[in-house]
Amino acid sequence: MRRGKGTTRRLRGIAVGAVVVVAVTVVPPTAVANPSPTLVRGTPVCEVGGGPLTEISGMAATEDGFVMVNDGADDETRRRIFFLDPECSVVRTVPYPSRPADTEDLAVGADGTIWVADIGDNGRSRQTIAVWKLAPGADRPVLYRMAYPDGPHDAEALLLTGDDRPIIVTKYSAGLYAPATALQPGTTVPLARVGQVRLPASTTSNPFGGLGQTSVTGAATAPDGRRVVLRTYADAFEFDVVDGDVLTALTSGRPRMTALPDEPQGESITYGRDGRSLLTVSETADQPPGTKPSILRYPLIAAVASTEPQVTSAPTARAAGDHVGRTGNALTPIVLAGAFGLGVIVVGLVAVTRSRRARSR
Repeated sequence: MRRGKGTTRRLRGIAVGAVVVVAVTVVPPTAVANPSPTLVRGTPVCEVGGGPLTEISGMAATEDGFVMVNDGADDETRRRIFFLDPECSVVRTVPYPSRPADTEDLAVGADGTIWVADIGDNGRSRQTIAVWKLAPGADRPVLYRMAYPDGPHDAEALLLTGDDRPIIVTKYSAGLYAPATALQPGTTVPLARVGQVRLPASTTSNPFGGLGQTSVTGAATAPDGRRVVLRTYADAFEFDVVDGDVLTALTSGRPRMTALPDEPQGESITYGRDGRSLLTVSETADQPPGTKPSILRYPLIAAVASTEPQVTSAPTARAAGDHVGRTGNALTPIVLAGAFGLGVIVVGLVAVTRSRRARSR
């Protein structure tokens, strides 16, 4: 999510989405393995050096440190893939051969290939989205274009399946999309909708309130490939993966929840190299001058084996745009309160009508 002009466009979209409710799904506490997670503040790991890294939208931990990308920045110096050492100092950058539109996440494949997700679309106007692939040792990423089957979506999260098939998670409804055919440079490959995630309800404090508790802003895969995590501005939801089947994990798994309270603008997440913690970092473009991004570490609760199905995976009515799906989850308390109030009004009107009829007899 970009700040400044980008934030204005994004918040305008949020405001529009907030007044339209097509379907409301109430997600019960049993849909999450730990419905009341212990609130633990992240422990600082290091401050990110290098002036251009102020709008960090994607991060992955590597054996040598970290890899990061900014989101779609107007400044040419920020349009790079950044390599950092374990102390968060930039040691290498790789520019894109052409201008990306809005890079929002990244992932590292089993062979070390870096995948950069150029999938942001604040105004939901892009005809195509893309991923950039940087092979190990290469100094020039390759662009692969894709197109949604049902119109534009804004997205900020990328995952890879066990066989390195990219999965895009849309921001406002957690819809899942994957290439319908093999990616090819110079060709636009169609995407297929392959599922949807229903995230459990949250009350974790964050700068964006209820909407921040439902917006998917990043994703990551554990080093052993047996877990994946989705994050919002407020929380992280970890799913167990069996035999590399990420789609089944996301659509029928029962996630464990880790609160990420009050991060300034949390969009990035990755696992620590030992897989025992989650690392996050926020954008700082709108923070006080001189504020540097800081990587935070959150301990993970122990994995709990469970065969209980995810009760929120049942099909529900689908809205025409992502913002509706997001609003349905985020505004559930408001909608329920409104429905209750409407019910009281209806009951009152019926009572008044009956009273008037009785008096007229």
